[in-house]
Order: sequence, then structure tokens, then C-alpha cells
Amino acid sequence: MIRSIPVGAGAYLPEKILTNHELAKMVDTSDEWIVERTGIRQRRIAAAGQKTSDLAIGAAERALKHAGVDASEVDLIILATATPDRTFPATAARVQAHLGIKKGAAFDIQAVCSGFIYALATADNFIKAGQATTALVIGAETFSRILDWEDRSTCVLFGDGAGALVLQAGEGEGTTADQGVLQSYLRCDGSHEDLLYVDGGPSSTGTVGHLRMLGREVFRHAVTNIADAIQTSVDRAGIKVSDVDWFVPHQANRRILDATARRLHLDPEKVVITVEKHGNTSAASVPLALVEALEDGRIKRGDLVLMEAMGGGFTWGSALLRW
Repeated sequence: MIRSIPVGAGAYLPEKILTNHELAKMVDTSDEWIVERTGIRQRRIAAAGQKTSDLAIGAAERALKHAGVDASEVDLIILATATPDRTFPATAARVQAHLGIKKGAAFDIQAVCSGFIYALATADNFIKAGQATTALVIGAETFSRILDWEDRSTCVLFGDGAGALVLQAGEGEGTTADQGVLQSYLRCDGSHEDLLYVDGGPSSTGTVGHLRMLGREVFRHAVTNIADAIQTSVDRAGIKVSDVDWFVPHQANRRILDATARRLHLDPEKVVITVEKHGNTSAASVPLALVEALEDGRIKRGDLVLMEAMGGGFTWGSALLRW
């Protein structure tokens, strides 16, 4: 059977680092308060004039270089973002143009923090259907542009960044020993929209708006939904949670990660955590964490990796792949 095989990954972070101590000079908060409740110590902030497409291009170019793949081979670009450059065209189209690609398809996916998982599952299905052979899957965000910097409950949580993954069609035997994407699981429950949202939009207010969140309610749903995503993926693959070599979760909040690990009896040593350095980068957080674990040698060829996320909507999902 056709498998979507990961052949390279890359990340890009803006240069500016905003620490908790610097934030404490802007709003009524402290480093101790932020660390205790979120595990975050710093986040990256895009420079003036630096767009989501700029971050996405940086990550895409590094992913292609890591894969040893020329941009001319790419026939599908899917970019997950909730902070596009413009209402339209798709930010993916701007990435495609910059890379000099004129074939195939390029489009955005908007599932907020679950966006990269949604994009990965979509690319996998394109490849399995024979409609693409080399896909560039990107998660990129400039969430600093939609934050209310006077709201200490939200502005301390988020940061900017981008990560990308290159997938190529290959053959597999149809077992969990195959290299590539083995399983994906996507869910949405739109009845919880008002717990995590942006209070603006082209057809509602005609403005960009700011992020709003009811943190306690989001936390409660996140632990339940993320655990559901992990358990469903391993059950469908016919394996156990303990068989997974590495868990690469959405980096929203250290307490969510710890609570999920306890709920599923995950080995903490198997969980890749970058939230301390990056904050919540929404659709970029999973690929950013994946790249870090690849670069420091934790994830090796042949390892079984499970990625998961939950975001506004609510959306949530997981993807199981063998690197």
C-alpha cells in the first residue's frame, strides 16, 4: 500500500525573545505566576513587518534542505494557520510562489492549534489517493498579532513560529512496522466555540479581533479530548500506549501535558516538551517540538511517534507515524 513517508522537517523562530520578566513590565503578572500555571518562561515574537508567510517560508526551506528534496518536486502545500497574511489569497499560495513552484495545489487549513494535525491527515490522504507524491505540510502562526496585550490571562500564553514536514509517497506492507503515517484521527465539536475564539472576523465585525478564552473550561476539555485522541489512535493501530517511542503533543500548557500523561500513564521521559521556550504557538507547536526532538537526536529513524493537539472550535486529533 501507499504510505506517506516523512523525509525531512524544519523550523523557524523569530529572533525576538519575550521573557516573563519583560511581560511583567507590561501587564500585572510575574515570572513565578506564569511558570506555576503554564510552565512557560519565554516566547518568540515576530518583528514588525514579519508575516506568517515569512516564518512559513523559513521553515519550509529548512525542511526541504533536511529532506534533500528540491522545491520543484513538491506538488502539494498545506499550511495550517489561524493568522494568515491576508483574508485571501491563502498564505500557502505565497509560500508556493516564493519557492518557485507552479504545479500542484496549495491551500490553507484553519483548525487553530489542531491545524498541523489536520493538515498532516489531509496530506496523507492526498498521497494515499495518488493525487500528490511530495507534500509540504506547514504550521505557522503570528499569534502576537491577535493578542490583547492588556489581558494577562491570554497574552502570557502565546508566541510566534513555524514548523514544516516533507512527506513523500512510498510503499508499505500495511502493518505498523511500515515507515510513514500509520493512523490519523480528527474530531470537532463546534458547540464549544465560545470557550476559545477571536472576537472579530470579515463577516461579523469587519475587524481582526483579539483572542478570548475561558481558561479553566478549556483546560478541562483539553485533558479529556487529548487523551481520547491518543487512545483512539493506538487502538485503531492495534498497539498499546506503551509501544509508542515518542509523544509530541501540542504545547499549550505544561499542566495540560502533565495531566494527560497521568491520565494515560505515559512515561514522562517519552514526552517532548518545548512549551517553556516557545509558549503556545498554535498550529506551529507540534512541528516545532518535532524538529527539536529530531535535531537533538531523541527521535531516530524507525521510531514510533504520536502527535496530538486540541484547539479552538473545539478541534482535536492525533497522528501516528513511524519516522
